[in-house]
Amino acid sequence: MGLVSIVDRALEWLVVPSFARTGYALRRRMYHWRSLPSYDLSERVALVTGATSGIGFAAAKALAQMGAHVIVLGRDPQRTEAAVHDLRSRTGSKRFSRIVASMDDPAAVHAAAAEVATRHARLDILVHNAGALAVDYRRSPMGIEQTVAAQVVGPFLLTGLLLDRLGEGTPGRVITVASGGAYLAPLTGSGLDSAPPAFDGAQQYARAKRAQITLTELWAERTQGRSIVFHAMHPGWVDTPGLAASLPRFRGVVGRLLRTPEQGADTIGWLAADDYPVGLNGAFWLDRAPRARHRIARTRFADTPGRRARLWEWCEQVSGWSLSAHAARGNA
Repeated sequence: MGLVSIVDRALEWLVVPSFARTGYALRRRMYHWRSLPSYDLSERVALVTGATSGIGFAAAKALAQMGAHVIVLGRDPQRTEAAVHDLRSRTGSKRFSRIVASMDDPAAVHAAAAEVATRHARLDILVHNAGALAVDYRRSPMGIEQTVAAQVVGPFLLTGLLLDRLGEGTPGRVITVASGGAYLAPLTGSGLDSAPPAFDGAQQYARAKRAQITLTELWAERTQGRSIVFHAMHPGWVDTPGLAASLPRFRGVVGRLLRTPEQGADTIGWLAADDYPVGLNGAFWLDRAPRARHRIARTRFADTPGRRARLWEWCEQVSGWSLSAHAARGNA
């Protein structure tokens, strides 16, 4: 094992320097990362959810700087329009379009998928970034808690609805922005929908992120033979408006160690552009490298085949979209 690998593993073991901007800075130098603007995505179309601020905005900007046509999906019409205007100004690219949809509303997700299919002949990259840590309990139009609806079921549904369009890519790439908080959460199968008085925003967020990581693996397993690869990543600790609103105390403590949104979004851009991750379908990434999905025994032992199957079945039930039904329609 070389010195660079030893340093990298030490960063991962220590956690704090790995997740902080220190890890990003050291790895970028040690591995001599290729700059994102040097990639050519001029023939690609990318959809980024939650792209009006923070990591999503930075990911949209990076993809545009690589030449992609970027579809900016946000839930607020004014903020979405303002984000597109800002992105055009910052990148000099005119290759942006916008879609307004809330990822916790199945009708809106269906409408968004139909709009993508109507307006674009292809979709190469789908980035699931929308969602924040909710302090208070809110019920979604799906009838379940909003965090899980927007960050688990909504992305599951959107992926399913766009599956055929993504399968026309070279290959299509689905990238889910998870969180290091998932390391503290065991997989709960179908028990994701927490309600008062048991509701805890931070725990719910962590459970949703654990589900995202598991679903990435399941999508990779269950769509073998299609020209699509699935990846989950965590961006490290990033200074975003969402963090400031939901975890102000944590932000105050960590302070200058937080990454910029551009640093947090770097691996998203790289996963969308580089050839290397195509061969590692279903992996979990931080700073352009695959990472362990578990750090503690409690979450590792909870990650059973039975819970995985129940999670997938629950997502199909709540979303109303089924992979087997989709395949049957395709073969009809």
